[in-house]
Amino acid sequence: MKLAEALLLRSDLQTKLASLQQRINQNVLVQEGDQPSEDPNVLLNEAFQVNTELHHLIQRIHATNAQAKTSNGRILLAVLNERDALISQHRILQQAIDHSRRDNARYSSSEIRWIKVITVSDLQKQADEISAQLRQNNLDIQASNWQIDLI
Repeated sequence: MKLAEALLLRSDLQTKLASLQQRINQNVLVQEGDQPSEDPNVLLNEAFQVNTELHHLIQRIHATNAQAKTSNGRILLAVLNERDALISQHRILQQAIDHSRRDNARYSSSEIRWIKVITVSDLQKQADEISAQLRQNNLDIQASNWQIDLI
């Protein structure tokens, strides 16, 4: 199985587990005299099995990421960590840009006037550069995912 296939399977298992949890929650309480539409004990057992399968798969994915190398020779885990750092940096810049936008709806000269203390164009340029790095990073990750065999 390729790493990309394992990642798709992980997503499916996470979705299934969330669905099972929701079904359990809907069936643990019923009005007196009613029966649950599904047996919550059966659902709990199924959820435990799916959870076990999911975490074994995640363990294999992590082991693979720690050992596998991208086409340019970098450890995949390092590339993934770099992606996370870039996403965080981009989020910081984007939030600063978003918060610099405020209407100056003044009705009289005594009302508060807001002044930007950052250069939005510079921040936007940095955000755009990070976005470009993220795109390249994601391309490397996606290409590697379809080449690397799951451990």
